[in-house]
Amino acid sequence: MRAPIVIAALLAATTVGADPAHGTWQTAPDDNGNFGHIAVAPCGDRICGVLVRAFDRSGRQVASDRIGQRIVWDMVAEGAGSYARGKVYAPDRDRTYSSRMRLDGDLLTVEGCVLGICRGSLWKRVE
Repeated sequence: MRAPIVIAALLAATTVGADPAHGTWQTAPDDNGNFGHIAVAPCGDRICGVLVRAFDRSGRQVASDRIGQRIVWDMVAEGAGSYARGKVYAPDRDRTYSSRMRLDGDLLTVEGCVLGICRGSLWKRVE
């Protein structure tokens, strides 16, 4: 009978210490209208995200060779919902950008930056 109590305590402890950005996020549609679900989780002392599901422009889940690919990495939590000094990969452009993120409830603004010019997209929490 004690095993369920121990398991529940461990799960509660990991939930309490979780960063608010951890979870699964739906990206904004890319240049082709496709979007994905990105699982954001810790990777060492930083935050990373990998593609876990891909969807076409109609919203139908599709197979993709990019499932499991890193989309966000090396993101550092700066407090008050701000994250910086990371990288973001844009599969539709096959480019990696310097990145920062801003969390506001169940919305995450993810920006990719080149030479100080940043372009952002809004991701929505799905899990």
